[in-house]
Amino acid sequence: MLSERKQSKYVCVIGAGPSGLVTTRELRKEGHCVVMMEQNHDVGGQWLYDPNVEGEDPLGRSKFLKVHSSIYASLRLASPREIVGFSDFPFVVKKGRDTRRFPGHRELLWYLEDFCEWFGLRETIRFNTKVEYVGMLDSDEVGGGLKWVVRSRDVKSEKVVEELFDAVVVATGQYSHPRLPSIKGMEAWKRKQMHSHIYRVPHPFHNEVVVVVGNAASGQDISIELVDVAKEIHLSAKSLDISEGLSRIISKHHNLHLHLQIESLHEDGRVVFVDGSWVVADTIIYCTG
Repeated sequence: MLSERKQSKYVCVIGAGPSGLVTTRELRKEGHCVVMMEQNHDVGGQWLYDPNVEGEDPLGRSKFLKVHSSIYASLRLASPREIVGFSDFPFVVKKGRDTRRFPGHRELLWYLEDFCEWFGLRETIRFNTKVEYVGMLDSDEVGGGLKWVVRSRDVKSEKVVEELFDAVVVATGQYSHPRLPSIKGMEAWKRKQMHSHIYRVPHPFHNEVVVVVGNAASGQDISIELVDVAKEIHLSAKSLDISEGLSRIISKHHNLHLHLQIESLHEDGRVVFVDGSWVVADTIIYCTG
């Protein structure tokens, strides 16, 4: 008779992104029965690019966002493919695809799809299924033993299902709900404000004066992408002590300017920085994580 540790468990894995996929693969290797629930139509999680952001809250303040992925069209990996892939399923170059060492986001999605197919994981996934509740059940309610109730909803049919599992793995990531700064006058500023979560391409900002808040990876990427489209880009950072590479880029573009943090926003469109300087902007993009 198998020990308790070796008995097969009925496990729910929430999310079919990288962590959900590899978790499911490992659980099945150990003999467990796994149901993976994914709110989207395919695997990938953050790496499933979604260009349709028109119906989303620009600042991402809604409790439940319609758009999960924060990826913009031009995004490339910041790490080389050699260290991105799983140890027993290398992220190798494939003929006819993106062969760069730092490929675009689509190549990583293809890699995750390859991983899913190779290990037969797709059969375990319920797509278009949103988990709305997970709760622990008292052992007395289920005749002994710890159980978890999972309530899910089919996003197409609206059918709601409740099921019992021995264990639940939450693999939903942490990059879908935007973090916003607290800036004086933010609520009163009447022009366009948005979070980089819904930024996709630069052309909607043609001939605009754009303030980009935050100079980490996405803030720098978006600022550089806007230089050929926007009238002016004002990159707001916590410090003017920046990398040599960013300094060189700024020096090459007359319309890209670096500022310290924002002090306040005003109804007339002014964005005032902590050093007293200001600009009248059309759009503010918060690249604040």
